[in-house]
Amino acid sequence: MLILRNLLRGILLPESFMIVTARSVTVDSLMNLKGPQRFTEIMGFSERGVQEYFQKFFQDEQLFRKTYESVKTNKSLLTACSVPLLCWMVCFCLKKHFTDDDRVMRELKTTTSIYVHFVSTLLEHHDQSQSVLTLLMNLGLLAERAIQNQQVFFDEKSVAETGLDATIGLFLYKGNLKRKDKQVPMFKFMHFSFQEFFTALYYVLLDDEENSLKVSQLFNLMEWEAIIDRPSPDLRERRSNPIPPVMLFLYGLLNEEVSSSFLEKTEWTVPHTIKLRKKEMRKTLKRAIVLMIQQYGIELFALHCLHELQDKKFVRKILKVYRSMDLYNISLRSTDCWVLLYCLQCCPHIRDLNLMYCDLTVEELKILQPVLCMCENMRLTVDYLYDVGDLIQNLGESKILRKLRVQEDEYSAESPRWSLDLEESIISSSIKHQTYMSTIRDIQH
Repeated sequence: MLILRNLLRGILLPESFMIVTARSVTVDSLMNLKGPQRFTEIMGFSERGVQEYFQKFFQDEQLFRKTYESVKTNKSLLTACSVPLLCWMVCFCLKKHFTDDDRVMRELKTTTSIYVHFVSTLLEHHDQSQSVLTLLMNLGLLAERAIQNQQVFFDEKSVAETGLDATIGLFLYKGNLKRKDKQVPMFKFMHFSFQEFFTALYYVLLDDEENSLKVSQLFNLMEWEAIIDRPSPDLRERRSNPIPPVMLFLYGLLNEEVSSSFLEKTEWTVPHTIKLRKKEMRKTLKRAIVLMIQQYGIELFALHCLHELQDKKFVRKILKVYRSMDLYNISLRSTDCWVLLYCLQCCPHIRDLNLMYCDLTVEELKILQPVLCMCENMRLTVDYLYDVGDLIQNLGESKILRKLRVQEDEYSAESPRWSLDLEESIISSSIKHQTYMSTIRDIQH
């Protein structure tokens, strides 16, 4: 908040005359702006911030302690809570189901599963005058139209056309927008991501022909807008890998565990035709992942899709022909590291890993430690590495490596960035408290 406040007050970058706020998936389009550009990404809560949010949300100290300590044991869920919206949704679900919070936390494995739990919890208070299927179809129709038309706000007529007026309070907020000197009532989803979630759910519920058409259009849009991005010949250029949220939700909703949980919680009896359609759609999207990887290589977005599916057997099948994984120059967040960990644990045959210039920190190395210590060939860059012992511990003590080349990049004096190529040597904790250069000399000799 301090950085944002100083930007708005002109204390930081005082000569700047324009500040553009946008979701990370749209950053590439801002490259067309003229003049020198500086980009800052708001990363969300730290672990301490998550704890403070839980404490404010639950208020009751005993309930706060119980839920937060439970979440702390689920490191991937704790990382997901760094996103403020997801943190609120997790807290909401745990508070509503506090007598069964252990089961809830076991089910919250993916982003889609968090949305499914939240939506199904709200549907417990659904007006029974309209079936759950009708409500979800209508919400999906409204969401899909809005995304096609690049809308965030809807007027009363648009909402009424979908039959949502009776249940407006569940997922839509009502407010007023000023138009031509008068206040006009408008509606919007409680957050734009719900618009994307309900669009994906709508695609799942459509009949076969419409379903195939919509999914094909979605894949075409990904390619047309260069969502799937290949590295520039200039290797110094940052590779962006934004992930289309609708696509991710689509894969997540075809996760058998997630969909079964959704049906159970909403007490929704799914017609047999929809079950068959989901089965066929699952096959189609699995084939699509194969084509994406064959055409574009193992990219971060494909790994996220595989993670949302949570099908270990399928992950192994898809990645069985690969012996290496190259994520060079793609900035990895903690959530990306959990996805990478999942996929690599499913594929122990992948022994060659390139994580150069991925903005990895020691904390993210710790997430990846179970798979890093299994690698035979690895290249990585580590930021904010002050104790070489942290690196050794994460790579695995007494690990035999084929090659080790360490160089300090010109990053900054306060936070050096270390580039590593690993070769054959034995490293152990005996050198944990030595300096970088003495450690390198010991390893080389």
